[in-house]
Amino acid sequence: MLLNRAVLLASPAANLVFTTVLTRGPVARPEIARITGLSSAAVTKAAKPMIEAGYLEELPQVERTVEGAGRPAHPLAVCADREFFVGVKVTADELIGVVTDLKAEVRSAHRRPVTGRAVEQVVEDISALVSELTSGLAQRTHHIGVSVSGDVDRSGGRVRYSPFLGWRDVPLAELVGQATGLTVTIENDVKALTVAEQWFGEGVGADSFALATVGVGIGCGLVVGGRLVAGGFGVAGEIGHIPVAAGEGPDCHCGARGCVEAIASEAAIVTRAREAASDPALDMAGAIDRAHSGDTAVRAVFAEAGQAIGLGLAAMVNLVGPERVVVTGEGLAAYDLFEDQIRTAFTRQAFGAAARCPLVVRPLPWEEWARGAAAVSVQSLFAG
Repeated sequence: MLLNRAVLLASPAANLVFTTVLTRGPVARPEIARITGLSSAAVTKAAKPMIEAGYLEELPQVERTVEGAGRPAHPLAVCADREFFVGVKVTADELIGVVTDLKAEVRSAHRRPVTGRAVEQVVEDISALVSELTSGLAQRTHHIGVSVSGDVDRSGGRVRYSPFLGWRDVPLAELVGQATGLTVTIENDVKALTVAEQWFGEGVGADSFALATVGVGIGCGLVVGGRLVAGGFGVAGEIGHIPVAAGEGPDCHCGARGCVEAIASEAAIVTRAREAASDPALDMAGAIDRAHSGDTAVRAVFAEAGQAIGLGLAAMVNLVGPERVVVTGEGLAAYDLFEDQIRTAFTRQAFGAAARCPLVVRPLPWEEWARGAAAVSVQSLFAG
């Protein structure tokens, strides 16, 4: 029997204890108390109902390593198989789906082409993908996270605007819930990936960090004070729409001009590379090949993109001050063509000590983006 959501979210202490064990475990109660600032009694009280419901378990006791620390401790660990979660990353051409356990470890993965970009078609395709992924696990799978590019209202369950899908004001959580029978959490794809990194990747233990993505779009997720930042309007972190060439830069799909994304997105690079090479059929792979072959005009396109990205990252670091920045995305296939420009522009534009903020390059496959959607679903259940 699944633990009632109201019980799981009964107190901030319960949420804090569970997420600490999830991201740091196995971990003993005294260490949980040290990390969270809760008393030992509060940790024990918060953990008890989750142990009884099978979400947490006590491992065999271990000797304390600190002299004078008292009796041997029983570390707490998450029962990974207690419940499973579906994560789906929606792109313009395909769905990438995973099933994860409570620790967001991927148990199965599958890709499915979309039959069309109309909302009804995508929802139907998601439902079919869920059926494939959860075969044999349906009794322990009750939640799904769906990530989409663009302006996503997580709390309202709506996709307000997704330029690559052509969607506006879509009640996606409601529609997917009706089609699958699962509890749905939707999130911007970059923010979802940021949650996965916060709980299970480069962000574990960091009070603040940022994740920037380079590829079809230029995105950024922010964690400040240990919490994902959505902002008053849900679009915090959109470094792709920082103007870096406002007066003379190219038009952006958002309606502004000279945005980072208008210069450094895949579509922008391809458009400018075609002009530089006088080849209207050139695609991204061809542009990368030309640049690697020494085509100076095409190399200049990548260099300009790198400078725009570096300026956008510097603006974000100056404002937010993260401990580190993770750079990822499908655009890393061309990273060697603009890495120097990114780092040079970042170092030049970052203010004072902010220039010391490390840029960690971390290639992640699409399945990791789907895992991010599942992680958002886990977070939604246990962290509110």
